[in-house]
Amino acid sequence: MNLEKAETENGDDLQSADAQVMARICWYYFKEGQTQEAIAQRLGLTRKRVNRTLNDARASGFVQISINSPMGPCIELEAALVAAFGLRRAIVVPSPEAGVDVRTVVGAAAGQYVSEHLPEAASLGITWGGTINAAAQSVLRRQGKKNTVVLMCGGLAKSTRINPYDNAAIFARALDALCYYVTAPMYAETAELRDALVNSEPVRGVLQMARGVDMALLSAIDLSDQSRALEYGVISAETWRSLREAGATGDVCGHYLSIDGSPVTHPIVRRTINPALADLRQIPELVLAAGGLQKAPVIRAAILAGLCHVLITDEAAASGLLKPDVATRSPYSG
Repeated sequence: MNLEKAETENGDDLQSADAQVMARICWYYFKEGQTQEAIAQRLGLTRKRVNRTLNDARASGFVQISINSPMGPCIELEAALVAAFGLRRAIVVPSPEAGVDVRTVVGAAAGQYVSEHLPEAASLGITWGGTINAAAQSVLRRQGKKNTVVLMCGGLAKSTRINPYDNAAIFARALDALCYYVTAPMYAETAELRDALVNSEPVRGVLQMARGVDMALLSAIDLSDQSRALEYGVISAETWRSLREAGATGDVCGHYLSIDGSPVTHPIVRRTINPALADLRQIPELVLAAGGLQKAPVIRAAILAGLCHVLITDEAAASGLLKPDVATRSPYSG
């Protein structure tokens, strides 16, 4: 779906209240799958107006294949984020209603970004997470473009709803790409075993490939009470608590970061199989996709750590990032 910029008769971009309402109605209907009745109640409109707006959007060409034009409030947040953090670009999508997983809408925007900006013969590095999974399922299929997908983290020993290997495989199938996996666990049992695995082939070779990818799609894993890493058993409750006590806001590609973007000191760090921070920072285009207010602190930490050139997020997280009392306080103290 493409919410094209509506234009006035003299050719100027139309960002009127009516255009914003049309964009929201189309987003909720086509991207979130809400009924017309639910949309009418959410926006305080009649069902008849929602139906008429959808018909007008189709007839005018406002609705096409992909979302190119966010609403006015999202545009304002994007500009503010770029100015505040020196980003190359920010993409802000509407926050979904309660009960809708924010990872699906942020992931859809991330999949669209990859579809539009990953060049032919380019390599894409990815990490794990629900947002990455949603992006993989949203990326437009292509063939014969000679792309490569590199999984930049280890796998999980037991089945979970979101497995790193699944993410890589879905991306590779959609992009008709050759895929490289880190054939080792995300966390080794000991630091000594981690070192042995990292120094072995093919793990060493894939990690070396990771530092040379053209674009990396990263996710930010928070350590809030809603943390998926805890829910899926990626880390134990004991490790979760000790990471919070150590000042970690969460992790990006296995690097646990403090509120100021510096890496935290914790035993799990020595057991993590991932590219070094310095190697990640050498990647030409780092795309960070994460949404939800609870992720504002770890998103900010990732930006300060130099792990984000392009930010894809939702309105709630974007607003939180721009409020110092939300994004700069230690989220898990006390």
